[in-house]
Amino acid sequence: MGEAFLWGLAGAASLLIGAAAGLYFSVPSRVLGLVLAFGAGALISALAFELTEHAYRLGGADVVALGLALGAFAYFGGDVLIERRGGRQRMMHAGGSPDSTGAALLLGAVLDGIPESAVIGITLLEGGGVGVAFLAAVFLSNLPESFAASSGMRRAGHSNRSVLLQWVVVVLVCAVSSALGFALLDGASGNAIGLINAFAGGAVLTMLADTMMPQAFAQGGRPAGLFTVLGFALAFLLSTLN
Repeated sequence: MGEAFLWGLAGAASLLIGAAAGLYFSVPSRVLGLVLAFGAGALISALAFELTEHAYRLGGADVVALGLALGAFAYFGGDVLIERRGGRQRMMHAGGSPDSTGAALLLGAVLDGIPESAVIGITLLEGGGVGVAFLAAVFLSNLPESFAASSGMRRAGHSNRSVLLQWVVVVLVCAVSSALGFALLDGASGNAIGLINAFAGGAVLTMLADTMMPQAFAQGGRPAGLFTVLGFALAFLLSTLN
């Protein structure tokens, strides 16, 4: 359980790195968009070769279909609630979301991070070590989200100290989610673990289509497609090392 906590902490640590960068540095919107594109490509690869494939091996097609649907609707419903609280553009570069609130931005990061972190813990249950490709994809995709959020919170008048403390809490929540994914599912059936893998896949895939990829293209321009392929290729190569 302790190992799962540490791996979850490692994957979520980029949230704090991105938050600090958003507070103390100014990154061009185009660069941020290309980072988003790279992270999206890495997540697509992880979804295909880490989450969905694993869920199919454990539970079959029916488990994959059910898990994807549940994850997609869970993320969609949560995203609607966040939008109503002012967090519609939570992954946009600073300046793109003047009406976003800090609470909504943080809630969005937690909504993305909990299923991703739980899967990091689940991958340790079979004794094969953490999924390198998925961990790398989570790490990369967290950076632009927390960068954009902390930039907006700073403009809204929050002190750097309070912003960083809030992101520390988010990182710890993600690490605990990873530990719980390991502890609560130890000895669970293949169908249960497969369902959770597919659930996380559906949630993350919906996030990619609704938020991450549109923002990557809007900010990064046409090269975003090339960076998406680059992220996909790198994550695939990492998955072959598992």
